[in-house]
Amino acid sequence: MPMIDVYCTEGTFGSTHAVAQQLATAVMEVEQVPDIAMFRKNTAAFVHELPASAISNVDGESNYVRVQVLTNAGALDQAKRNLLVDHITGIVVTASGDPSLGPRTWVQMIEAPDGGWGLYGHAQTNADLVDLARAEIAAGRRTHEHRHP
Repeated sequence: MPMIDVYCTEGTFGSTHAVAQQLATAVMEVEQVPDIAMFRKNTAAFVHELPASAISNVDGESNYVRVQVLTNAGALDQAKRNLLVDHITGIVVTASGDPSLGPRTWVQMIEAPDGGWGLYGHAQTNADLVDLARAEIAAGRRTHEHRHP
């Protein structure tokens, strides 16, 4: 259930909401979690638009996008991280309409430690999250079975 934070200058994207939804969807797909409400409702992106004066490299340039993806520990192996960086960069470039933004899009992967993912008012361990997902999947199957004997 990743959280995605995007930092960019004001006006980088035509629709920040569309970018947020595309990023949340991409991360969920790359992570390959089940398509259940628990993951759909708790994978979200936040777009933080800043004035150009709030961002700078050493040369004073502010035309960058920084994307930070927070996942639970072990959610992404190196192959998934590479795929995710590619997808995120593509979404940023397409949504900005600026093909030159690809090399200036920084993606940072951060893992919450086991037991460091607060959800449903509790600091969940990875095992807790797996149990919650399995319970939701099982409940969905039981509901499905009752509808279609």
